[in-house]
Amino acid sequence: MKQYQILVIGGDGIGTEVTEWGKKILEEIGQQFGHQFTFDTALLGHSAIVATGSPLPEATLHKARQSDAILFGAIGHPMYDNDPSLKVRPEQGLLGLRKALGLYTNIRPIKLFDELLDASSIKPEILKGADILFFRELTGDVYFGEKARKDEGKTAYDVMIYSKYEVERIAHKAFQAAQKRRKILHSVDKANVLESSRLWRETVNEVGRQYPDVQLHHQFIDSAAMLLIKNPKMFDVVLTGNLFGDILTDEASQIAGSMGMLASASIGDSTGFYEPIHGSAPDIAGKGIANPLASILSAALLLEHSLGLKEEAQSIVDAVDKTLKEGYRTIDIADVHTEKSKVLGTQAMGNHVLTSLRAIVKTKFELSTY
Repeated sequence: MKQYQILVIGGDGIGTEVTEWGKKILEEIGQQFGHQFTFDTALLGHSAIVATGSPLPEATLHKARQSDAILFGAIGHPMYDNDPSLKVRPEQGLLGLRKALGLYTNIRPIKLFDELLDASSIKPEILKGADILFFRELTGDVYFGEKARKDEGKTAYDVMIYSKYEVERIAHKAFQAAQKRRKILHSVDKANVLESSRLWRETVNEVGRQYPDVQLHHQFIDSAAMLLIKNPKMFDVVLTGNLFGDILTDEASQIAGSMGMLASASIGDSTGFYEPIHGSAPDIAGKGIANPLASILSAALLLEHSLGLKEEAQSIVDAVDKTLKEGYRTIDIADVHTEKSKVLGTQAMGNHVLTSLRAIVKTKFELSTY
């Protein structure tokens, strides 16, 4: 029996509420499939600032480097939104951890469960069949470029910067993923205006020549944002930079029906980092109504990408699908047709997925004995 070390960082707001269920699902997978998961916890973001004065304590970074994978919740607090002048901020912890671990590739699957067609504001006939895999570069771009103020604080700048190797390494991952899917890759930039985007496009073209079986299309960010809503089924794999990817993947949450349904994987050459894309949602924190499905699906990505346990990962996805097929919803994905009795809180939804997972694994085991 192999032992895996998993670091659970709840973070802020609803982060701690939803990661509880990602962890419970992993524990259930361990019991059902004979894996041993050892869990540890750490602080990041606002909770870390309150406890230690730092958004990324050294203890957290040490534990992260010793782990096989990290399951994360969310960071953020209204006090930082209300006072932009604060120098120490929760986001610094997340950016710092990504940089320290070399997590340069953010993978965000945007897959619509058919049962949630009515949960989106987009017409069902436009959405049905949409299945997009985003590759967002995570450690470069304007988030990490030089930033400062001048003219006595009346002028500010943030440098949008990329090196060729940064584009190459994520481009290879995106093309390789496209080879296993529909073999279509859209690279999103703003090469008509930005020099960094021109380098991005040149480099993607060079890498693309090594993958002749993949159709490469270039799209400007503004056009891509429009087409993502107008015709999401045209996209297969989408490759883009840090800023554009941040915006597009949040927009794409409408394809899946809610941000509460979207998981993500941040990977590099060492420890993988897995999180739902929603924020800390302080307005609903502590109310027991947060959607745990994105955290549960993040646990599935963790199993697949960091531990190579694809069957186990698929069992989790199947359990979420089964739960939705049975009509159960949290408030963010409920529609007018959902029975009141089937709108669940965080705990009840998590328990239904656990029940579905046990049933699915039991059926697989029984079939394998014939």
